[in-house]
Amino acid sequence: MTTEDLAGMACDVLVVGSGASGLATAVTAAYHGLDVIVAEKAEVFGGTSAWSGGWLWVPRNPLARDAGIDEDPSEPRRYLRSELGNRASDPRIDVFLENGPRMVEFFADHSEIDWIDGNKVPDFHATPGHATGGRSVSVAPYDGRKLGRWIDKLRPPLDIVSIAGLGVAGGADMAHFFNATRSPASALYVGKRLVKHGRDLALHGRAMQLVNGNSLVARLMRTALDLGVQLIDSAPAVALIRDGDRVTGATLRIDGKDQTVTARRGVVLAAGGFPHDPERQAAHFDHTPGGIGHHSAAPRSNTGDGIRMAENAGAALDFDLAQPGAWAPVSLVPDGKGGFKNFPHLIERAKPGFLAVDASGKRFVNEADSYHDFMHALLARSPKGTTPHCWLICDHRAQRRFGLGWSKPFPFPVGPYVRNGYLKKGRTLAELAQACDLPVAALEATVSAFNGYAHAGADPEFNRGASAYNKVQGAADHQPNPSLGALEKAPFYAVKLVPGSLGTFAGIKTTAAGQALTADGSILPGLFAVGNDMASIMGGNYPSGGITLGPGMTFGYVIGRILAGQPVAGLPSEPSENSLQTQDA
Repeated sequence: MTTEDLAGMACDVLVVGSGASGLATAVTAAYHGLDVIVAEKAEVFGGTSAWSGGWLWVPRNPLARDAGIDEDPSEPRRYLRSELGNRASDPRIDVFLENGPRMVEFFADHSEIDWIDGNKVPDFHATPGHATGGRSVSVAPYDGRKLGRWIDKLRPPLDIVSIAGLGVAGGADMAHFFNATRSPASALYVGKRLVKHGRDLALHGRAMQLVNGNSLVARLMRTALDLGVQLIDSAPAVALIRDGDRVTGATLRIDGKDQTVTARRGVVLAAGGFPHDPERQAAHFDHTPGGIGHHSAAPRSNTGDGIRMAENAGAALDFDLAQPGAWAPVSLVPDGKGGFKNFPHLIERAKPGFLAVDASGKRFVNEADSYHDFMHALLARSPKGTTPHCWLICDHRAQRRFGLGWSKPFPFPVGPYVRNGYLKKGRTLAELAQACDLPVAALEATVSAFNGYAHAGADPEFNRGASAYNKVQGAADHQPNPSLGALEKAPFYAVKLVPGSLGTFAGIKTTAAGQALTADGSILPGLFAVGNDMASIMGGNYPSGGITLGPGMTFGYVIGRILAGQPVAGLPSEPSENSLQTQDA
C-alpha cells in the first residue's frame, strides 16, 4: 500500500503489530462489523507468534471438556494463587479465566483456526491446583497455499531452528523425527515429510505445511483477509495522535513518509514488547548492565515501539514484576557475516544424555525444568559482575538422536558445527573440559555422579525427571527415568548458553478491559494494549507453557468485543462511556 493510498485514511480500529494477539483483536472486531487496519513494522506478518510453538494456556477450554476433563473453576485459580501470590488478585485474571474458553470457541466457530488439544500437557510446577493436562490448546497444520499471494508476507519459521525452513510440530511429529533412526515407521514418516518439503521449496520457495505458531498466524491472517481487514506491512507506527485526553490514531511511516491514520474507536498496541530495546534492558534487566549481554530469540524488529509510544502519550508502565522477561537460554549461532543469531534451547535439555554445568564444572539446575526456570537458576548462580553463562553437554549418542541446539541430529553431519566453533568437542571429558575452559576434575566428577543417577533413575541433587512436566519433556521410551540418561559414548559435545528470552513481561498498565492506564490510575481513552505490550497478567511469573499466547489472544478477543460494543463476561464493571466514546460520536 502506498502513501497515496493512506492519505487521510480512517478506520474504526487500528492494531499496531501482527502477532497472534493483535490479529485476534483484528479478527474479533472485524467479525462484529468494524473497519480494521493492522499495521506491521516488519516486511512480514506474525511477529514472535510466527516463531513460537503456537501453544495457548486456556484452562477449562472446550477441547478439554469434550474429552471429559471438566475441572472445577476454582482449580486454575488455586494454581495461580500458589504461583503468583498476591498478583493472583489482579482483576484481569478473572477476565482471562472467564473468557479464555469463550475465545477458543469463538475462533473455532468463526475463523480458519482448527484447534488441537493439549490434554496431556502438564503445568510447569506441581504446586497446589496444578494440572497434568487439559489446560492447553494449539492448532493443526495448515496448508500455506490457502494464503495465496499473502504466503510471501507470512514470517517464515526461524531458520536456525527449522530444517531448511521445515517446521516440526510438537508431539507426534517431533517424536517421529527423534525416532527416525530407531523405527522404520518413523523413518518412513520423516522421509515423506522431507520429500514434500523439498517439493514445496522447488515450487513455492518455502514450506507449505505450516505448523506451530506459523500455522496459527497463517490461519488468523486468512480469516482477517476474508473479513476485510487491511494488512499493511513495512509500516512502523512512530507516534500516537491525541485529541485532548483521547488517543485518536497513530502516525505510520510508509516509504519514508509519515502518514496519519485516524482510529474512530481505538488504537490497540500489539507490537511485541521490548526484547530488543537495549536502553530499557539496561534499566530493568539486572544481568545486562549497559544494555548488552541479553540475546532474545524474538524478532529483532521488536524494539519496544508500542511501549515507548504509550509512555509518550501518558500511559503508565508496570515494571514491578517478579521478572521483567520470559527468560530462556540461548546459544549464539554464527550468521556468516560476523554476527550471530540466537537459538532458544527449549527441548533437548530435558532429553536423556544431556546435562548443564556452570563455570565451575558443576550442575546448578534441574535441566528438564522450564526454560524460564533454567535461566532463573543460572542468573541466581552467577556472581554479580560476571557474564552469566553455562555449558550444555551431551554424548555422541544423544547428539545423534536429539541434536544439540543448532547442530542437527543424524543424518546431518556434526563436523561443520565443530569446525565453525559453535560446538566444542572432546574425545574424552577431560578434553572437552579443556576446550570449554572448565575444571577437568570437576567436570569428570559431575558426569560420573550424574551417570550414577541416570542408571538408578533418580536425581537426588535436583530431582530431575520426577515431575509430570519433566517426564513429558523427556523421551518416553527411555527407562527407568525418561529424562535421565548417562553420558557414556564418546565423543562428547558442548554448546555455550547465555541469557536470552522469548519476550518480555513488563509493559503497559491496563484495566481488566485492556484499556491503558495513566500514572494516577485513570483510563487513557482510546488506547488499548494486548500481548507483550500489555504488562503480564501473570505478574512476571511463568506457571505454564502458553501463558503469553493464551492471555494474549483472550484479551484480543475481549478488546475486539469491547470496541464493537459487545458484552464481555467477567468484567468487574463495564468500560465507561467516556473511555469508549468514538471520535465521531
